[in-house]
Amino acid sequence: MHPGVIDVPMSVLDLAPVAATGGAGEALRHTTELARRTEELGFRRFWVAEHHNMPAIASSAPAVLLAHLAANTSTIRLGSGGVMLPNHAPLVVAEQFGTLEALHPGRIDLGIGRAPGTDQVTALALRRTMEGLSAEHFPRELADLMNYFSGAEPGPITATPGRGQSPQVWLLGSSGFSAQLAGLLGLPFSFAHHFSAQNTVPALQLYRQHFRPSQWLDRPYAMVAVNAVCAETDERAQWLAGPAGLSFLKLRSGRPEPLVTPEEAAAYPYSELEREFVAQRRDGQATGSPETVARQLGALVERTGADELMLTTMVYDVADRVRSFELIAGKVAGGLRREG
Repeated sequence: MHPGVIDVPMSVLDLAPVAATGGAGEALRHTTELARRTEELGFRRFWVAEHHNMPAIASSAPAVLLAHLAANTSTIRLGSGGVMLPNHAPLVVAEQFGTLEALHPGRIDLGIGRAPGTDQVTALALRRTMEGLSAEHFPRELADLMNYFSGAEPGPITATPGRGQSPQVWLLGSSGFSAQLAGLLGLPFSFAHHFSAQNTVPALQLYRQHFRPSQWLDRPYAMVAVNAVCAETDERAQWLAGPAGLSFLKLRSGRPEPLVTPEEAAAYPYSELEREFVAQRRDGQATGSPETVARQLGALVERTGADELMLTTMVYDVADRVRSFELIAGKVAGGLRREG
């Protein structure tokens, strides 16, 4: 390899998608199958996302799911992408992830987000109080969480497990706020390109501009999360991506539903405005044959200078989900490089 050129590692973000003909149990079994297979394929991390009141997503309890995945894998790093801190008391998160780290030392990531990951009514049902739900509370609650792991502020409460069992903490974001905070704290940062593609480059610039070396990192480390659907041909990949596009459209329309089949998604009577919405959702993502996906991910790395990519694949059939990662591992990974 040319001096100064670095391979870009790849990881996986899974939402445990629920198919219309299945259920949450089937979705979680499929996520477990995918975690095992992506470990075999050499992906670096496997993260699960926290969402609530969404019929298409079964990963509502990341800590519980991660305990199961850790018991069914052996080497891949496992984490939350992320835990939505406004939904939880920091002490509870510290104890949960301290327990995971104590049981599986050196394998646990704790990705933290500042949005609730749901509507305000559901967020209030989770938290049971408005206290802590607003964005201005987030830095203080994050500091409390970090202190439970480090014991930096002596007090009457000790997180056990937690103190001395710290996972690798990441900040997640889709705007500039978390990017700046991650930089100021010297934490690794993961940007949700799959949610907010137009903000990716500005947010990463803010992260690097504000970065201060810390006990965790001596230089910025940025991961970019991107939708990726890979199949043997561009046409098949676009067809497989149909259910996720329709699911997101229905979510944004206030009609969330489980994933339908690709046939049902193709037959849906989209209006012109709806087609444009779905097309915009795919803009900047990676959908196609291995050659197409390699080109799209390569362009993303070049644009963003990402240190790592995290791929999320929402398709109806788990076999197609697994096949997508197999194709990327075999024909795309290893070819993505950036200047060191």
